[in-house]
Amino acid sequence: MKKIALKKYFTNCFILILPILAWNIIFMNQLPKAFQPEVFWINIPNYIKYGENFSRILLFTLTVFMPLNICTRIQIRGLRLYIFGILLYFASWLFLIYLLETQASSNLIIFMAPAYTPIFWLTGIGLIGKSFYFNILYKKWFFISIAIIFLLFHNLHTYIIYLKTH
Repeated sequence: MKKIALKKYFTNCFILILPILAWNIIFMNQLPKAFQPEVFWINIPNYIKYGENFSRILLFTLTVFMPLNICTRIQIRGLRLYIFGILLYFASWLFLIYLLETQASSNLIIFMAPAYTPIFWLTGIGLIGKSFYFNILYKKWFFISIAIIFLLFHNLHTYIIYLKTH
């Protein structure tokens, strides 16, 4: 019985974050110099740094407390949106990696794509969520609102880097 109780805590929505984290770790060093930590985090206003990191931590932590159980129509739509979103996100990185020395990589829309495409996979996770493990009512708008706050800071950060480097 205890194995079943513990198992439910390992089948949570954080599993959906793992492919993103793995991708970021594996390919980070291949991104253009503007995305490397020694450039990306230098001279960014503290309110942006702290807002981005706090909202990221809150968002990822919430996924740990959201059971992963896809059974409703909206959860299936959320899974489809999540899959579409991670494919788009991965493609945005590949554009930057392979168009590194071309004019296309200096295009604002392509440069910022890794910052704005997470709206799809994060919204997908928000739709997949149905409850928390603790006794607080789950509302999709709550998770998605935190995702939007994170993305506002993240996109502002990326835009500042774009302005500095182009």
